[in-house]
Amino acid sequence: MNWRAGFLTLAGVCIVLLAVTGAWFWYAAFRDRSAPQRDVQVVIPRGATFAEIARQLRQEGAISDLLTFRVLARMSKREGDVHAGEYRFPAHQTQDEVLHALQSGGAQVAAWIAIPEGFTAAQIADRLAQAGIGKRADLERAFMTQTTVVAGARTRNLEGFLFPSTYLVALDATPAQVTAQLTGQFAAELPRDAAASARRQGVNVVQAVAIASLVEREAKIDADRPVIAGVIYNRLRLKMPLQVDATIEYALPQHKTVLSFSDLKLNSPYNTYLHPGLPPTPIANPGLPSLEAALHPSKTSFLYYVYCGNGHHVFARTLSEHQSNVARCLH
Repeated sequence: MNWRAGFLTLAGVCIVLLAVTGAWFWYAAFRDRSAPQRDVQVVIPRGATFAEIARQLRQEGAISDLLTFRVLARMSKREGDVHAGEYRFPAHQTQDEVLHALQSGGAQVAAWIAIPEGFTAAQIADRLAQAGIGKRADLERAFMTQTTVVAGARTRNLEGFLFPSTYLVALDATPAQVTAQLTGQFAAELPRDAAASARRQGVNVVQAVAIASLVEREAKIDADRPVIAGVIYNRLRLKMPLQVDATIEYALPQHKTVLSFSDLKLNSPYNTYLHPGLPPTPIANPGLPSLEAALHPSKTSFLYYVYCGNGHHVFARTLSEHQSNVARCLH
């Protein structure tokens, strides 16, 4: 009898504890508005785990209790639905409201956008639009109609000067604000010796960026970049057509991995098989390794190169040597 009474007493205590715990959790998750005490903006880095995000929210005062927040997320299966970016939380939100805002993106004010090296202005506009930042047509129009001055030379448009990097871009950013962010990063990344280095090669910085864009689209590995740049400069000095396939690909309405003989006859100023010298503008937005290669090319007597697999090109000084390389690499 005493044993049974003790068991019932213990069970009663457990029930009370569970009820108290449940009531506390319900209040902490759905009623407590003690945090944030004021409007809070939090930048969630790319690749952060939910545990890291929760700790950051607690440290920055967006939530009042770390344990409640994590248990709530796990119970509601919302741990995997949080996107990296910048969020703004109004004062006095419940933890459930904060979690919902994270999960739905309702509080998001900026998104991380990764722009790879070698993307064209059109590809950048498309990536931004896919992330909900503006309309593709408006962004591409801004990129292709605005100009900038680089080391005293004015560009024809912004192709080549939208620096590839990872950006935190405001979701309501205008095309002008986006272009300022990307071209501002280009100005910050451009090597300080760019003007002097370009002059040593007989070009200005805008022309060097055009060469860097060719290198970006042609090279597969960093070791080849300065050598390819050297070939381009050699052909320019000899007034030889550059014959860079990537310039024709840029002019085509649709991307091709393999050009046809008819493509090589394309009537375009970007066809470097028909027109000597550089294309009218860069054909892509080069990264820093390609910019460095264009500003500091290898001193070489090579005039030809062909891709030979595994990321590597092979180089030649004469046409007959080049033809042998083509036969070996492409057949």
